[in-house]
Parts: sequence; structure tokens; C-alpha cells
Amino acid sequence: MATRKRPSSKSKPLAEYKRKRDFTKTAEPEGKATRRRSARGLRFVIQKHAASHLHFDFRLELDGVMKSWAVPKGPSYDPSVRRLAMEVEDHPIEYNTFEGTIPKGEYGGGTVMLWDRGTYEPEGGGGADALRDGYERGDLKIVMHGKRMKGGWVLVRMRREGGRAQWLLIKHRDELADPDYDVVEEAMTSVASGRTMEEIASRKGRVWRSNRGT
Repeated sequence: MATRKRPSSKSKPLAEYKRKRDFTKTAEPEGKATRRRSARGLRFVIQKHAASHLHFDFRLELDGVMKSWAVPKGPSYDPSVRRLAMEVEDHPIEYNTFEGTIPKGEYGGGTVMLWDRGTYEPEGGGGADALRDGYERGDLKIVMHGKRMKGGWVLVRMRREGGRAQWLLIKHRDELADPDYDVVEEAMTSVASGRTMEEIASRKGRVWRSNRGT
């Protein structure tokens, strides 16, 4: 009997992202998958997001999009702590620079902070092929080069629930691991603007709104 091929997510990598948003009401970038590679390496960004529930959006560049997870409690430098990371839809590369407020009533409405950013690489080398393999296997070991996220980390896929994969984000036991360092509590400002969530949410913060179609 012929083996049934699993549909490829690469055919329309941002289809779910676009389906969830009305771009006549929000100015979030429609974006497109790109094969451009930065000379500085693959990028990551973590956005602190006060939507219906406060969480951290953990995004890794791979295959022209940002693979994304929602981490409710944020990362921990304690290797014994396993943080739940719910996989969400891929986001466009252009999303990496946003800090501001998505209007209430829109998907993901709330304040967004650029909490950390930098580059990352596979722990054992091998470039994008190794990252792709780790992602597919559900055992993604990476080294992060950010302002707040440094050293070795791993994303381990647990199970799928309602079509959405649940992962764990865990700090590796390297020289940077520190059970006493609460990075979420200590790092309360934007790496881009130096603002707090309250300052971003104020009128000084940019509201990500669109008047297109009105």
C-alpha cells in the first residue's frame, strides 16, 4: 500500500498567520517567507506580550520564517525548571522589529515589548540542516547569543493537543546556568527602547493600527 505523504508546511508557510489576521484593521506585516540569510547568522527574538494572558513569544528564524512558541512563564536559567512552550503559527521575519500595542479586539491585542534578540545556532554545529532536523524530531538543541538569553537551551516536544504541539523550554547545564537568577523578574525593560511595559502601553507607545479599507 502506498505511503501517504504528510502535507508540507513549506508550501504556504504563513497561511495560518494570515488567516488569523484582518490586514484592513491591523498594520501587522503581512510578510512573506524569505530565503535571505543574515551574515550575522540566524536570528531569534523574544517578545513579552500582554494579550489576554501575559506570556513570552519565543521566535527562531528557520526556513525564511520565525518558528514561534508562546511561553506563559518565560524562560528560566534553572536547568531543573521546565517551562511549557506552546507552538503557535509561523510569523514573518518582519515581525522581529515590532514593539508597541496591537489594538484591542484584534488578534493578539495588547502590549508587545522587544524583551530580547540576537542570533542562535545548533548546539552541535551543522547549520540550518541540523536545526531543521532537531525541529522535526522534537529535540531542538541550540546556543543563543542574545542580551538576556545566552548559552545552551533545548526545546523538547511533548505532545500535540488540539492540533497544537506542546514543548518544554529548558536551560542546559552549562557555565551560564544559574538557579538563583530569575531573568524574567530582573529584566523588565525593552532591549530596543529601554521602556517598561507600562511605558510602551502609554500614549508614547506606537499603536499597531491600520486605516486601510476604511
